[in-house]
Amino acid sequence: MNAPGRTTSKSYTRPYRPRLIAIINGIGRVLGGIGYRGSSLDEESLIQAAMRKTGLADFGNPSFRGRMKLLTGSIDAEAGLNPFGRFMVRQNLVRFLVNRLKIEEALKKHPEILEIPMDDPVIVVGLQRTGTTMMHRMLAADTENFRFLASWEAINPAPLPGKAGRTDDPRMKMAVIAQRALKYMAPDFFAIHPVEAREPEEDCLLFDFDFWSTVPEATMRVPAFSRWLEEQDHTEAYRYFKKILQFLYWQNPRGRWILKTPQHMEHFDEIFTVFPNARIINTHRDPSRVVASFCSMVSHAYGVFSDRVDPVEIGRHWSRKTLKMVTHAMDIRDRSGGGRFIDVHYADLMKDPVGIVRRVYGFLGIPFTSDKEKRIERWSKENPQNKHGRHSYRLDDFGLTKNEITRSFETYRNRFSIPEEQSHG
Repeated sequence: MNAPGRTTSKSYTRPYRPRLIAIINGIGRVLGGIGYRGSSLDEESLIQAAMRKTGLADFGNPSFRGRMKLLTGSIDAEAGLNPFGRFMVRQNLVRFLVNRLKIEEALKKHPEILEIPMDDPVIVVGLQRTGTTMMHRMLAADTENFRFLASWEAINPAPLPGKAGRTDDPRMKMAVIAQRALKYMAPDFFAIHPVEAREPEEDCLLFDFDFWSTVPEATMRVPAFSRWLEEQDHTEAYRYFKKILQFLYWQNPRGRWILKTPQHMEHFDEIFTVFPNARIINTHRDPSRVVASFCSMVSHAYGVFSDRVDPVEIGRHWSRKTLKMVTHAMDIRDRSGGGRFIDVHYADLMKDPVGIVRRVYGFLGIPFTSDKEKRIERWSKENPQNKHGRHSYRLDDFGLTKNEITRSFETYRNRFSIPEEQSHG
């Protein structure tokens, strides 16, 4: 298990595998040799499993089935899952469908949910590893002004029957179990992105329930699905996302949504269509550090589900995708009202978190009191950098060079005056 002083592994092609999981995979491969395919990802099998679990049959808009079929086809053909990874993926897919069924049932019983005003979220965006998690969690600590998405409700937005609103909501216990399981399977991952049941989590997880999410491409090799997803208009995705936010707010109403995920950088147009009064906090950091760090994160994530991890392929894919994200975001920002955005540099955030948060509060028109200042100072002391271990990464592990990244991202760096950082071993 990682702890302060520990450093993450760079043996990406040989993923860490606990003994029990290795044994399960070994048995699965033996059975595969005699014709057993393992956990089914067949569309109808998943649909029927979710219906059996819930006793429900209405999934809402059926368009999700086409996206689900594209995703499962890409996983089957390209992801190279090991037997335990395939089992976990099936469980996740069924979970998405179970929650869909429960959400639709709740909306039929309580149509007033869709009348909840939901047009002004505060959204933290930025390339992966630019301080978005720190920015998000510092603001989320202000529970008087903000409503954050907790990991436990991102995993299961729909409560168990009769359990909504309970302080001992069993979804929390389920998320704690999932947190411990991930730490057991991939202890290094927590030094890269801490996944804690009761803490704020990325809202990209909510896009899973309508099969619009980029989570699959950040955790598995699914290039066909990734290419298709990039080419789509995501307005429908954001309308479903809004519906889930309304559903969650109905369960626990307080403050203004504080959200965060890099995925939003590709979709500012759709965000402002669905959330016309949204405000964006855009974080920035030297891309040569960002790309290397995120490729390391993805490589560790791939290793949870598959024994075949190609860091050079990951480097090619994510260096291209991150460049596309910032280019697209700059183009949309040129066409959008400037008052919708505030820019935060990673170096400034690390040097003076209280000062940055004070500036963000001014941007949002929220008084920054001494109590809020003390809360931010306390959060910073309780959550030092490398709290869960030191994340180690290098561009050349992914077939990339600093000169190559510097040239590719020159326009972006100049636009936001992003300083160069020293290499990280």
